[in-house]
Amino acid sequence: MSIKVYGIPNCGTCKKAFKWLEENNVDYEFINTKDNPPDEKAIASWIAALGNKPMRNTSGKSYRGIGEEKKTWSDKQWVKAFSEDAMLLKRPVFVKDGKAVLVGFRAKEEEIKAKLGLA
Repeated sequence: MSIKVYGIPNCGTCKKAFKWLEENNVDYEFINTKDNPPDEKAIASWIAALGNKPMRNTSGKSYRGIGEEKKTWSDKQWVKAFSEDAMLLKRPVFVKDGKAVLVGFRAKEEEIKAKLGLA
């Protein structure tokens, strides 16, 4: 099983996810999106799996800095925006065996385990 976790090290939600993964003995690889931003192909596959709306970090400055036009953006426009500014991505993004399975870390534990294939 290969789980990659995309995020930034100082993100509180990412830290919570790392702690949970470690407590549950889940092997994972962390990818810092500030140092290694995901490319458009990866982001497009994440949007195809999860939709663009759940991928949006609506509480960040980057998101608030985009005008009203963001409400009508297509998936393609979101792919471009996310690839140009990884801070627009909600964190963390969990990718298992090459497929995005979860974004954020607010779900119930059973749901998280199911999505990560641990249930």
